[in-house]
Amino acid sequence: MSIVEIVTLFTVMVALALIPSTSVALVVARASMAGFLSGAAVAAGIVVGDLIFVICAVLGMAALAEVMGELFLIMRYLAGIYLIGLGINLINSKPLLPAKSPSSTLSASFLSGLIVTLADVKAIFFYASLFPAFVDLTTVSLSEILILIALTIVAVGGVKLGYAYSANKLASLFTNTKTQRTFKLAAGSLMAGIGAYLLIKA
Repeated sequence: MSIVEIVTLFTVMVALALIPSTSVALVVARASMAGFLSGAAVAAGIVVGDLIFVICAVLGMAALAEVMGELFLIMRYLAGIYLIGLGINLINSKPLLPAKSPSSTLSASFLSGLIVTLADVKAIFFYASLFPAFVDLTTVSLSEILILIALTIVAVGGVKLGYAYSANKLASLFTNTKTQRTFKLAAGSLMAGIGAYLLIKA
């Protein structure tokens, strides 16, 4: 992986983690109602879920890459189109309000974050289709695998912990439609731009 690929992948992961979603709403709800540690436990569950997808992508798709060959070029195009569509949909989506949730134990918060991630269609699609667009799975090395794990922990975990830490402020921020609209416009434009980069790179 080149520095450009690492930075681009990190940017995509941060952008996806920042997008208001079920996992973000869960982190915010737990942290605002049961404290920062509960929000952090949800974030940890989300990160573990993402790491499971990373390992599955590397181990399960490395052998596939040798067989599928040029199909991964098509997947790269699909990945770019998907990101552009995701960005447009985000810009046009309705405001998202964090769901209310009762306080619970740290283990329950962790499990809820893990389950939400493993059931997230966007996460499944990212690691099964978008992920190979950034990583040559036919020649992936141990050092690259460690880089991918580190990127996942820092990008996803860092963003979710940020949401947990700022839960009270974010809860009130999300009720402000104009502010959320500005955020979604910026995040959606970033996603569409990265999608265009993938199409040009392919």
